[in-house]
Amino acid sequence: MAKRILIIDDDPVVVTYLKTLFEENDYETDSASNGIEGMEKMKANKPDMITLDLEMPEEWGSRLYRKMSKDKELKDIPVIVISGMSGRHAAKSAVAYVAKPFDPDKLLGIVKKTIG
Repeated sequence: MAKRILIIDDDPVVVTYLKTLFEENDYETDSASNGIEGMEKMKANKPDMITLDLEMPEEWGSRLYRKMSKDKELKDIPVIVISGMSGRHAAKSAVAYVAKPFDPDKLLGIVKKTIG
């Protein structure tokens, strides 16, 4: 069974790119365009990994990450922060912080190392 990655990002171009990248490498994907939708999808369909943008409408990724970290059902899901914002301050315990624009091979390497 393929591993599932939830992409949380408000930029449809980034979402489409990540979906294509992950699906071409045998991962299943789902997406959410903001933190509120992301939390709903996490709870309904616990993914194997999450990619998380920080700057989004409705609810910022950093706030969503703090909520996840306090939820016993969600806190162990690995998160890769993919953001144009500098620094890891918002999600210090994330698996990785990848700055936009990113190298797709580097990102895939992090995903494969984390969830296979």
